Amino acid sequence: MKKALAVLLAAASCSCNFVTLPPAPEPSPELVRRNTVSTYTPERPPEVQVWMIADKLHTGMVFPYDWLIESGFVPPENFPKAKYVTFSWGDRMAYVNARWLTPGEVVKAIFLPSAAVMECIPINWEVPEVSPNQHIWMKSIPRERGPFVASYLNHCTIQDSFGKPIIAGDSSWGGGVLLESPQVYYFPRICNVWTGQALEACGARINPLMSIHRDLLVTEIERNGFVEVWDGSGNKNIENQED
Repeated sequence: MKKALAVLLAAASCSCNFVTLPPAPEPSPELVRRNTVSTYTPERPPEVQVWMIADKLHTGMVFPYDWLIESGFVPPENFPKAKYVTFSWGDRMAYVNARWLTPGEVVKAIFLPSAAVMECIPINWEVPEVSPNQHIWMKSIPRERGPFVASYLNHCTIQDSFGKPIIAGDSSWGGGVLLESPQVYYFPRICNVWTGQALEACGARINPLMSIHRDLLVTEIERNGFVEVWDGSGNKNIENQED
């Protein structure tokens, strides 16, 4: 019985390693200490708000930009100052070509290990105003999680000889960029799994196998205290709320 249990645990561990990215480096204790805030000030509150955004299939994350920078995130050259940055991950061919893929390209993008990119888009409006047609979940997390988030995001990029992420092209919208990633993209290591690991960097406990599908990932984040703050109903409801 014990031997069988050990085999099952080993198989589960291998399957999770196949699904997830290699772990990001641990941030330095000094950086974590500098980002720990015990007394509230308007400039540096002890908690920050983070968001997961999702359409029917895909997910991404939104983080305060200043928080990322103070936490050690390395932005690409000439990246504009912004209130927030939205991040998503995917197959390089699908993002860079910005067109419908051929059936053969779809098969390759999904089922064969392929190059990946991380999309970074600066935003200066409130999150529902930027993504009114997406569902949005939010949670306030301890400020000291910033170095863990920054380490994960840096882990998703290839840096040049000057230490800056290498740009693969323009983002699909919003005046952002696509960053080359050292990680590979394939099923089941699809965009939602990358989002799930970003959530883990925020302190959430995510089952990797439950992060493959968008709806399962939503169940996971709600179990971790994320609350839906926007239902994807579009600009009309935002305008009504403002009235």
